Amino acid sequence: MDLSRLRLNELVAELSTQVAELATAKSQVQGLLDAVMAVSAGLDLDATLRRIVEAAAQLVDAEYGALGVLGPDGRLANFLTIGIDDVTRARMGPLPTGHGLLGTVIADPRPLRLTDIASHPASVGFPGHHPQMRSFLGVPVRVRDTVFGNLYLTDKRGGGRFSADDEVMVQALAAAAGIAVDNARSFDQARQRQRWLEALTELTTDLLSGMELDEALGLVARRALDLTGADAALVLLTPKGHRDRRVVQAVVGDIDGAVLGRVISSGDQLIGDVVSSGAPLIETDLCRNRGESALADALASYRHSMVVTMRSGEHITGVLLVLRGKQRPTFLDEQLPLLAFFGSQVSLALELAVKQQMRRELDVVSDRDRIGQELHEHVIQRLFAVGLRMQGALPAVRGSGVGRICESVREIDQVIADIRSSVYDLQGRAETQPLRGRLLDVVVHATEDTELTPTTQMHGSVDSAVSGAVGEHAVVVLTEAMSNVVRHSHARSVRVRVTAAEEFDMEIADDGVGVASDVDGRGLRDMAARARSVGGRFSICALPDGGTRLRWRVPLAGG
Repeated sequence: MDLSRLRLNELVAELSTQVAELATAKSQVQGLLDAVMAVSAGLDLDATLRRIVEAAAQLVDAEYGALGVLGPDGRLANFLTIGIDDVTRARMGPLPTGHGLLGTVIADPRPLRLTDIASHPASVGFPGHHPQMRSFLGVPVRVRDTVFGNLYLTDKRGGGRFSADDEVMVQALAAAAGIAVDNARSFDQARQRQRWLEALTELTTDLLSGMELDEALGLVARRALDLTGADAALVLLTPKGHRDRRVVQAVVGDIDGAVLGRVISSGDQLIGDVVSSGAPLIETDLCRNRGESALADALASYRHSMVVTMRSGEHITGVLLVLRGKQRPTFLDEQLPLLAFFGSQVSLALELAVKQQMRRELDVVSDRDRIGQELHEHVIQRLFAVGLRMQGALPAVRGSGVGRICESVREIDQVIADIRSSVYDLQGRAETQPLRGRLLDVVVHATEDTELTPTTQMHGSVDSAVSGAVGEHAVVVLTEAMSNVVRHSHARSVRVRVTAAEEFDMEIADDGVGVASDVDGRGLRDMAARARSVGGRFSICALPDGGTRLRWRVPLAGG
């Protein structure tokens, strides 16, 4: 009897254990279903990634969780954590880069379960202020057979270790998470494409409505910065007739604005590969590869970049560059074609805007020709006829009237000469390259075979607000000034700043030896004379830190 009772008790105990295991399994399955539902609850990518980490940690009762997202280079590009408060995270310093134990899971994307992190050969310990952790579970997250990132879970609550069942459940969750990430990325990419198209529509409308070039290029850089999540953006254009040069024409973000107007060669380390191949490029370690770039000084605080060309047919009209700092994640592969498309369409919009401006100028030229012809055929001939009639009436005039008639005839002749001069001046100005391009040509020509690093900045309505006479003087003055810098200053860099507002203000500053004694005084006197002839001022002085600054200022009509 006692033996039968003992056997019955064992059966009851065994049955109770199985029931408990079934209940636990049911609970685990329900937890897994809840976790899968949680990670699939939305289409916002950032929110989806956060839900994946939270669901995984809750599913296996982990104290800490993280999701390491891999970049194009296979290294950690983003690292989301839970369980660590903001104060502790800030004290820990930079996020992990994928070395040690984390790197092991990246290099060998298979589940890894440890009772004690410190016992693994790849463990390198924890940085200062990092919570101490013991148990560990790492599982890869795949999106369409490609490893998107890895789930890292540590410190199972209660001090235990992660079980084989925990590993299986997190693997199942990771599979569901991969599908959720794929859906969220597809939605995010569609939303990003829509934002790029809206930005292009806005830019094209503004350009074709007559927006000033400087303002339009600034808007191009701003939209590129916003849409890529960059810290800085630059637009570099190809000067007319100088396909081997690029000029920084627009700068936005936290980069030093002094790079605006800087001229760099097409072979520059920063853009050379993109210009030569035409293929857009993501750079994940700008610190290592910026080399001897003419922009190296301004790029010291940046690590990641995307570079794309702006093309018109086979001709590269410019380069678009976006940058991220050293603590930021790298740009994503899917961002590159969007930026490249944006650059090519912006180039097309700029080309259309230039052609539209040319059509407007042709209309103006046609009007000028018509007005000139009417002035010549009608007004001048009528004035000439009046003068002849007055001269024919002289024999019938006596006394002081003769002198007055002769003076009136001379005034009519002067009016005729003035009208003819105005007509010729209008025709000459219609055939002249815009002043902005002429000034830039002077700087590029003067420095193209030298070691000088030129920077050219132009602000305001340089082309439309400056009269023909002032513009001609400005070109001559800049040519003489650049010649002096190249031949006498022994400078490493020269900066030309031109502003057209209430006055035309042109400043040329170099970092050379100062005003040299062998500079032709006649050239300086000519600059001063040209300024005085149009009511302006000229000055030249040595700079406190070495070098020379020349300033040529002329008031503008209506200023």
